[in-house]
Amino acid sequence: MAAPEHIHLTYNDIHKLIEASASKIAAEFKPDMFIAIGGGGFFPARVMRTFLKDPSTKRNIPIHAIGLSLYESLPGTTAEQIGSQVIRTQWLGPDSGKTLLGRRCLIVDEVDDSRKTLHYAVSELQSDVERELAKLPESEREAKRTKFAVFVVHNKLKEKLASLPPDVPYYAGENVDDYWLDYPWEASDIDEHDRLAAEEKASKKPTESS
Repeated sequence: MAAPEHIHLTYNDIHKLIEASASKIAAEFKPDMFIAIGGGGFFPARVMRTFLKDPSTKRNIPIHAIGLSLYESLPGTTAEQIGSQVIRTQWLGPDSGKTLLGRRCLIVDEVDDSRKTLHYAVSELQSDVERELAKLPESEREAKRTKFAVFVVHNKLKEKLASLPPDVPYYAGENVDDYWLDYPWEASDIDEHDRLAAEEKASKKPTESS
C-alpha cells in the first residue's frame, strides 16, 4: 500500500485559517478561556487570542493547557495503546473543575483525525465541572454551568471513531481529505518545509474538499 501523501502547511497558512474562523467564533460562542491541547493546539490557541478578546472585559483571553497523546510513544505506554488509547500527560490541576465553573471554554487543537482526543478532552473536562457543580446548592448550578466549544485548524473528512456532545459547538478552519498533514512547528528544517509547501501549492494539489 502506498504511503500517505504529505501536505506541508506553513505558518502563514495556519494564521490565515485561524483569522478567517475567529469572527464566527466571536459572534456565536464568545469564549472567555482557551484550553489548548498540547502540543499541536499551542500555536493555534495563541494566534486565536490575537483575534479574540474576552467579551466582557475586552482583555486577552487566558490560555490553559492540557496534554493528551494518542499516537505518541510515551514512557510506560504499550504498542497496543498507541493510536487506540488517549493518554493524559498534563491536566489543569486538582481544582480544574473549580477553575472552569461558569466559563465559556474553547478547546483548541490542530487537527481532528479520529476525534478520539477531542472526545476525551470534552468528556473529562465536563466530568470535572460536574463534580464541582454537585458541591453547590441546586439553585446555583445552572448559573455556574460551563459551556464548551471546539476549534481545530483542520478537520479530516473521514469516519470518526468517537463523537462530541450535540450541545458543544464545533468549528474547523478547513475541511481536508485524509492526507498526512505536516505542520511547521514539527519541522526541524523550516526552510525545507516551506520549500516543499511552495512546491505542493505550485502543483495545485487539492487539499480541501467542499
